[in-house]
Amino acid sequence: MSAAYIVAAVRTAAGRKAGRLSDWHPADLAGKVLDALVERTHADPASIDDVIMGCVSQVGQQAGNVARNAVLASKLPESVPGTSCDRQCGSSQQALHFAAQAVMSGAMDVVIAAGVESMSRVPMGLSSQLPAKNGFGTPKSPKMEERYPDIQFSQFMGAEMMAKKFDLSKDALDEYAFMSHQRAIKATRSGAFEKEVLPIEITLPDGKKEQHHIDEGIRFDASLEAIRSVKLLAEGGRITAATSSQIADGASGVMVVNDKGLKALGVQPLARIHHMTVIGHDPVIMLEAPIPATAAALKKAGMKLDDIDLFEVNEAFASVPVGWLHQLHADPDKLNVNGGAIALGHPLGASGTKLMTTLVHALKARGKRYGLQTMCEGGGLSNVTIIERL
Repeated sequence: MSAAYIVAAVRTAAGRKAGRLSDWHPADLAGKVLDALVERTHADPASIDDVIMGCVSQVGQQAGNVARNAVLASKLPESVPGTSCDRQCGSSQQALHFAAQAVMSGAMDVVIAAGVESMSRVPMGLSSQLPAKNGFGTPKSPKMEERYPDIQFSQFMGAEMMAKKFDLSKDALDEYAFMSHQRAIKATRSGAFEKEVLPIEITLPDGKKEQHHIDEGIRFDASLEAIRSVKLLAEGGRITAATSSQIADGASGVMVVNDKGLKALGVQPLARIHHMTVIGHDPVIMLEAPIPATAAALKKAGMKLDDIDLFEVNEAFASVPVGWLHQLHADPDKLNVNGGAIALGHPLGASGTKLMTTLVHALKARGKRYGLQTMCEGGGLSNVTIIERL
């Protein structure tokens, strides 16, 4: 079986809700990422065997197979197919797994794994709320109700449950959120994101054109005192908006090839996919899954936590990475070294390949070898990807 290599990885800088990227149709935004991946590898556009794109809210402007629409909005020829996948917040990380599996099997040689989410244009939850409001029911079936009676699956509740289960104080979560902003500020000012970010042209309110290349959610004036002052989301809880990921718009993608594809492109690989795992876990607490998923992945890969040089654990809520750190006794200095979704934004379907893009470039910048990425996902799911920088 052939290996799977990442030969290019790129993302847009995130835009806030109703912010700098909100004028971009998600298919057009994702199309820009597809074009950038081809340009960076000098690949023959017609040689792309497939585009697999993660997207969570596949309704409205993100309906009708957004992956195919992104291809049609790009410079790729019509002969390039596209398919969309939904594993909730891990959608584009799953797209990467599907792409790697395709090239490792030899069924395909060059595949783009990508993700997109315009949370400005397609609000979170719209894909389930809209049918419910129009009399077409909800995703929770009668059999699910039998198994989980009177339970409303909620990521917000899951975040609070994690904080209480692992005895994570509000102060600890506030401190983590502040650190996320500080790391994102440092990475931005040092130029750490320059090679991974694709500048996107935007039109300002006064009609002037400008390149959007800095993540809009970073609070450059963030203070611990200000974060501590934010109101709790639930009375008696520990989570606030400041310790939650930011609603964001964005797109990201990586190009994945096997040995045959690598030879055809004639480029140097950035990384090799070393291991892939996905698990199902408790759908009620929901966000805890990255903890057992990481343990399972390391066991299957024959590795120890200390073998990993850098970790990317999606900051859906501060209780997720903090709980992950505490339960696995991981080194906090290796975790989300350039900040995470609390500062940089969480454009749902785009976040998987967004985090992978950051991980690939961070490993290269630091001269490190192994990186591990994991995400909590709706339904109590979690993907884990281990890569080796080459």
